[in-house]
Amino acid sequence: MSRVHDPFLRSQLAIAALFCALGFQYATWAARIPAIKADLGLTAAEVGVLLMAAGIGAVASFPLVPVLMKRLGSARLALLSALCLTLLLLALAGAPNYPVALLVMGVDGVFVGCLNVAMNAQGAALETRHERNTMARLHATFSGGSLLAALLASGMNAATSSVAAHFGVAAVLLVLLTAAARPGLLSEDAPAEEKERKTRGRWNLPSRMTLWMCCAMAFGTVTEGAMTDWSALYLKDVAKASAELAPMGIAVVSGMMVVARLFADGWRSRWGDGRVVLLGSALAAAGLAFALVSGGVVPALIGFACVGLGCAAVTPCVYVAAAKQGSDALALVAATGTTGLLAGPPFIGFVANASSLVWGLGVVAAAAVVVSLCSTQIRWTPVSS
Repeated sequence: MSRVHDPFLRSQLAIAALFCALGFQYATWAARIPAIKADLGLTAAEVGVLLMAAGIGAVASFPLVPVLMKRLGSARLALLSALCLTLLLLALAGAPNYPVALLVMGVDGVFVGCLNVAMNAQGAALETRHERNTMARLHATFSGGSLLAALLASGMNAATSSVAAHFGVAAVLLVLLTAAARPGLLSEDAPAEEKERKTRGRWNLPSRMTLWMCCAMAFGTVTEGAMTDWSALYLKDVAKASAELAPMGIAVVSGMMVVARLFADGWRSRWGDGRVVLLGSALAAAGLAFALVSGGVVPALIGFACVGLGCAAVTPCVYVAAAKQGSDALALVAATGTTGLLAGPPFIGFVANASSLVWGLGVVAAAAVVVSLCSTQIRWTPVSS
C-alpha cells in the first residue's frame, strides 16, 4: 500500500497537525509575555495572575469537555477549539487593558482544555484502531509547534516590535494547520470496553492508580509549561540575554523535546515506560538546578536542554498508561495535564514576585522530582521481551 494512501499515516499526520497547532498557539503568546508585560505595564505578580486566568479556564472546561465530546465527537471538538484559539490569539494582541487580557486568557484556557482532551482522544483511538504506537511522535509535534513559534517570535522581534503583526502571522499559520488536519481525523473515537459500557452514565471515583497518573501529569506539565512561560524572562532579566536571544530558551527546550520524542517510542520498548519517566524527570531536575546555581546564559541553555530531554517522554507515557485504564481516566488525566500546564506557571510568578525568578524556577526543579516519585507508584506496561 502506498504511504500516501496509508490510512494510519493519513490520520497520524492529521492528528499531528492538531498537536502542532496547540503547541504553536501556546508558545506564540508565551514568547511575547515580556512585550505584553511592558505594553500593559504589568508586574511579575500580575503576569502570574494573567497566566492563572488560563488555568482557571482550563479547570472550568472539566465539566464541559465530556458533554461536548459526546455531542460533537473528538474530531469536531478539536477543529472547533483550534479555530477558537486562533481568534483568541488575535483578541489578546488587541486587548486594550489588563481586565480584557484576563478575560481573553480565561476563555483561552477553556479551549486549550477542550483541544487537549480531543486530540489525545484521537491519538488513543488511532493506536487502538491500528494497534501501533504513535503517542510519543504525536507529542513531538506539539514540541515542534512550540519550537516553530519560538523561532517565529525571534524573527518577528528582530523585524518589528508589534505584537499584533506577530500574532496576525501566527493566526494564518494556525488556520493552515487546522485546515490540514480536517480531512484525516478519525470520525469515531476509540470504542468503550465492556466494563465502561455497563457503567456509562454513572459517576465513578477515580482509582488510586489514576490519581497517581494525575499527579505525575500535573507536575510534569508544570515543569514543561513553566519553561515555556518563564524561560524568556529568565534569560532576559536574570541571565541578561538580548531581546533576540531571549526566545531561544523556548527554542532549546522545544527542540530537545522534539528530538527526544521522535526516539521515545524506541526507549519505551527497550527500557519500559516507568524507567524512562523516572530517569528523565530526574535529569530535568538536575539540569535545571545546575543552571540556576551556575547562572549565565550558557548554563541556562544547557539546563533548559536537560529539561526538554528529560520531560520529553513523561506526558506521552502517562497518556498511554491512562488510556489503558479507560476513556474516563484518559479524560481526567488530560484535564489535569491542562491544569498543570496553565495553572502551574502562575504559581511560579507568585514565587518570583515574593523572592526571585531563580527561586521560582527552583520550584520547577522540585516539580520534576515529584514526577520521579509518582512514577514509582504507577503500574506501567511491562517491557516486551
